[in-house]
Amino acid sequence: MSDIIKAAAELLGQLRSNKPLIHNITNYVTVNDCANAVLAIGASPIMADDIGEAADITAISSALVINIGTLNHRTVEAMLAAGKKANELGIPVVFDPVGVGASRLRNETTRTILSEIKVSVVRGNMSEISFIAGLNANTKGVDAAEEDIASGDAAQAAVALAVAEKLGGVAAITGATDIITDGKRIAAVSNGHKMLSDVTGTGCMTTALVGSFCGAGRDAFVAAVAGIAAMGIAGEIACENAGSKGTGSFHMAIIDAISRLDEKILSERARINETYC
Repeated sequence: MSDIIKAAAELLGQLRSNKPLIHNITNYVTVNDCANAVLAIGASPIMADDIGEAADITAISSALVINIGTLNHRTVEAMLAAGKKANELGIPVVFDPVGVGASRLRNETTRTILSEIKVSVVRGNMSEISFIAGLNANTKGVDAAEEDIASGDAAQAAVALAVAEKLGGVAAITGATDIITDGKRIAAVSNGHKMLSDVTGTGCMTTALVGSFCGAGRDAFVAAVAGIAAMGIAGEIACENAGSKGTGSFHMAIIDAISRLDEKILSERARINETYC
């Protein structure tokens, strides 16, 4: 067993033992899925997006997840207040720039969040992370454009490294192969199933899982790898158990698989390659 798989499995054990409180300011399309994913992995979710309490809730949480999937000006204020409180208290912040590149509001909000908040992990598809890197991105709504998907693992690694260096944190690009780096270490996660793209919210759930692992340990790189691998493994198991029934059954089976995931299953099924820069 590789060191990174061992570390991810151990972190899962810590997560289930400690049950960290994870504050999610996320989008209304997937908020229920994210809450259930956080519960299933063993953490405790709270969703507070009003400016009157966002910072207070963050102050009692172990991690903050910010997701811009369904933006409005009211929640942007709450995101900034919560993020600044997290920074003040040393609480990790996980950012999901859903659909950045598709609209001026998403672009401006992403720039503001990244300029005013220290982000521990940013997770997105190739188009979204390319935008943050300052490259030409071909965003297709909230999905990565085919041109960006086809760029290959080497191009994804280069983009992730550029963003990790720019932000001083962990950058994760999820796709057929997931690339995660902190600028010193690079992990390629090969778990997952193509059916995950047929169900809305799987990317948001992945980010929520990363936030859960961040709330259980201090190494954001290991937390990002563990959260992304956990979702990939859950997708594989869900397909094996319910994929032939259709996407509705598959959707429910994802939560079932996350809830049954333990250190043994993660260790046996994780397909992760780690290298050093």
